[in-house]
Amino acid sequence: MVSLARKNLLEDIPRFLVAQAGIMFAVSLVTIQSGIFNGFTRSSTQLIKNSEADIWVASESLVHVDLTLPIPLTNLIQAQQVPGVARAEALIVRGGVWRHRLGEIAPVRVIGFDLKGQLFAPINITQGSLRALEQPYTVMVDATNSNSLNVSRIGDVAEVSSLPAKLVGLTKGNRSIASNPFMFTSLESANAYANSGQTANLSCKLQSGSTDLQCTNTYLNQSQTSNAAPKKLAASDLITYVLIRAKPDEDLQLLKQKLEAALPTTRAYTRTELTKKTQAFWQGRTGIGFLLGLGAGVGVIVGVIIVAQILYSSVADHIKEFGTLKAMGASDWVLYGVIVEQALWMSIIGYIPGMALCFGVGAWTFATQGIMILITPVTAIAVFGVTILMCVSSAIFAIQKVTRVDPAIVFKA
Repeated sequence: MVSLARKNLLEDIPRFLVAQAGIMFAVSLVTIQSGIFNGFTRSSTQLIKNSEADIWVASESLVHVDLTLPIPLTNLIQAQQVPGVARAEALIVRGGVWRHRLGEIAPVRVIGFDLKGQLFAPINITQGSLRALEQPYTVMVDATNSNSLNVSRIGDVAEVSSLPAKLVGLTKGNRSIASNPFMFTSLESANAYANSGQTANLSCKLQSGSTDLQCTNTYLNQSQTSNAAPKKLAASDLITYVLIRAKPDEDLQLLKQKLEAALPTTRAYTRTELTKKTQAFWQGRTGIGFLLGLGAGVGVIVGVIIVAQILYSSVADHIKEFGTLKAMGASDWVLYGVIVEQALWMSIIGYIPGMALCFGVGAWTFATQGIMILITPVTAIAVFGVTILMCVSSAIFAIQKVTRVDPAIVFKA
């Protein structure tokens, strides 16, 4: 029976290739849609992954890591006095408007962190260094966002709000599909960007014979230079998070309770809790999961239709062979086995190149766009199961035709 299944499968090569193309399409669509969804939810917590903090203290109004209200810097000072806290650092996460040298604007996510701290830093710095951010109004962005922000090399200058933003470094792997491009800078610069109003125009140039950056704000009719350092944060200034490192062997749940008691109108989250809260928001409170699932469902339906058509045509072309087997005493289950085996071979042969294509597409999109198509082992196994189920269920149509085969057909002219 094995040889009959293979013979039927490979007898018509063009038809076989069409079937495999359909299965590859279905496998690729289901895998890529699932991978985009997994990558999306993973990238939505990119800021958390960049941190070494055990606990994040935020406003009690926090919805997810990118949507919360600011808290006063006094919370940082008070958190440092809580028993069990080994280190506390501030983190500023605010929205901003980037205006590049051609005058076009783009949204950015301003990330201000303690340059001398230990609990947060951008990962994979490919050009420049963190020390360069010690200069006022200097920033780092991810290389995959350079086109949208219209910066190409170190030293390029843009504007955020009414202040200059000089590019001093590039990173890799610091992009979130769920958020605007990240712009990393010092706490002081981030605070200045957050408190500076937007302007109609800003022109920046280097002074003749000097390395100082002169920026003229034509809307406010004033000028600001790069050597005018932003002020240090005061107790009344607003931050977004207090990052906490617990002392060794400290109970994190107990420390959370202490922090919330000492800091009114705040909530404390462990890394795991904040990650789950953020991912749950994007998975459950938006339509992204539904849309990607709809695309995957379309792929399965297309695959079922193509495989069913191929198997049904194969049975129709070999109807006399199946009639001969029945006349020889073969049971219906033996005939069903031939068809199901064909379906299994089609699923395996279509799955392998389809999955290879998905890994290639995933590597390409991450390298060129910084977009993660996350194909986990669980996803790969699940898609393999879906592929087998798709092909075997498609065999039902062909099985119904075999069931009705009359053995006397072999004696007809």
